[in-house]
Amino acid sequence: MDKTININLGGSLFQVDEEAFIILRDYIQSINTRFRNVPGGPETIEDIESRIAEIFRSQKGLAGVISKKNVQDMISVIGKPEDFDIGAPNEEFTSKAPIQKKLYRNPDDSVISGVCGGLGAYLNTDPVLFRVLFVLFTLFGFIGALIYGVLWIAVPPANTEAKKREMYGGDLHTATVQQSSSGFSEIMNAIGKVFFMIFRFIAILFGAVLVITGFLTLFSFLLVYIVKYPGAFSFGGDGFNISYIPDMLKYIFTASAVPWIKVLLTITIVLPLLAIIYWGLKMIFWFRSRDGIISLAAFIIWILAVAGLSVVLFNQGVSFAESASSVARQEMKMESDTLFVVTDRKMDDLEYDNEFSVTNRYNFVVLADSDKNLHIRPNMRVRTSDNESAMFEVQKRSSGRTRRIAQSKAESLEFNYHFSNDTLHVDEYFTIPAGNRWSGDFIWTTLRLPENTIVYFDSRTSRMVNDTEMNFDGEDED
Repeated sequence: MDKTININLGGSLFQVDEEAFIILRDYIQSINTRFRNVPGGPETIEDIESRIAEIFRSQKGLAGVISKKNVQDMISVIGKPEDFDIGAPNEEFTSKAPIQKKLYRNPDDSVISGVCGGLGAYLNTDPVLFRVLFVLFTLFGFIGALIYGVLWIAVPPANTEAKKREMYGGDLHTATVQQSSSGFSEIMNAIGKVFFMIFRFIAILFGAVLVITGFLTLFSFLLVYIVKYPGAFSFGGDGFNISYIPDMLKYIFTASAVPWIKVLLTITIVLPLLAIIYWGLKMIFWFRSRDGIISLAAFIIWILAVAGLSVVLFNQGVSFAESASSVARQEMKMESDTLFVVTDRKMDDLEYDNEFSVTNRYNFVVLADSDKNLHIRPNMRVRTSDNESAMFEVQKRSSGRTRRIAQSKAESLEFNYHFSNDTLHVDEYFTIPAGNRWSGDFIWTTLRLPENTIVYFDSRTSRMVNDTEMNFDGEDED
């Protein structure tokens, strides 16, 4: 196996085989001999070494081994030491070897970021022309600002002497940008500075909105989801409190899936909020940082978290694949034209702290402290009977992996009622049996009554009524 030698060139570490190293060493020594007694010689030598390192990186990469052919190709690009023209004592060297032009942003001819200056140097055109075009296209459709922003992000700055030579395609001493002294150029530069000030004001304002929004959202999420601060966010008169949503997860998903859902959901929500706050701060303070690797790693983690959460929720969602219902009916033989609807088991009899009110269907859900079960208020409909008989109908509905499982879950829902002496006794809630997870369970009750029937509801059963075809004059508090 050929011997390799590690060298540090332009701040980068390379592996060079022995034959290539000898050629490279002699070449660098010749460069040092030619420029060491010239004013500005050390800076010139440093620039050449940086250029050599760039060429080596483009040829093999930092993990490869530099061969003899790589060194010879590099010399053909930069030129031999005798090809360099030292010039006058105060002049920098010029290379007779041609340098291929590359597009960079020009920090030496910059109004906002140097995009127009870089285009002017690359195309040998006055950058004022590009500034005028960008302003015009921005005024008509905002497309100019969009293109400018893309170039700002995509085109790197010429922040080294070697990159500046590539930007001009030759020696900096002979390719210095000639700043136009015309009145038109001065006017365009002034307009550019005004646009930049407006842009900075908008950026600061938008950044402040991002920071405030991101911080408040993140704080609210941590307050609700992690700290579970009670009563932090509530909506509606029924006291819906989203602080209790984490407690609901164990009633919907399997015990093994809940920790994964909490962790993945936290990553999915927190990472974008942190990114919003960070980019808002960058827009406000206009600082630059080398955050590419960190941003990429965070984005990959977020993608994996979203994918993992989707897989877990999909697997859990199989429990809702099929739906089924069971219907029970009881005929009520009324002795008069008046019906009383009263409550047996009441919500007030349950000891609970956590309550929800999500939709009209689930307008009151509690987590009881005594049995740790879900108790849900059913809805009641009032319909005109097709005949002269009164009927009370209870429809239970649930979901499961199969229709048979869904049917079994629906029949297991606990809801009590009975009729006696023109009085219908019903529970204010139904209960999901212990050990069962919530699977879209719900109960609809329907009163089918002959015309001209008078119905009295107590204060609790009246809250259950939300759909009626009959005249409804209110509730009886007794």
